[in-house]
Amino acid sequence: MHKLPANDYQRAVEDFKREWLADALVAHGGNRSRTARALGLQRTFLLRLIRELGLAERVPAPRRTNPARAGAGK
Repeated sequence: MHKLPANDYQRAVEDFKREWLADALVAHGGNRSRTARALGLQRTFLLRLIRELGLAERVPAPRRTNPARAGAGK
């Protein structure tokens, strides 16, 4: 059996986490709270993972609705 060096294993695990989180964030429109809930994670832990894995710039920003403009078209 071929043994991988420890750093190759760590890189593979981080790559998996990065893609898993990025896919989940995209699926939830960048909404971190909904993503954390869907993955069964605490929101603060998800935020830490996003920072640690360098996903902050890769993930779409959550869409915010402006409550003041919600009835503007009426």
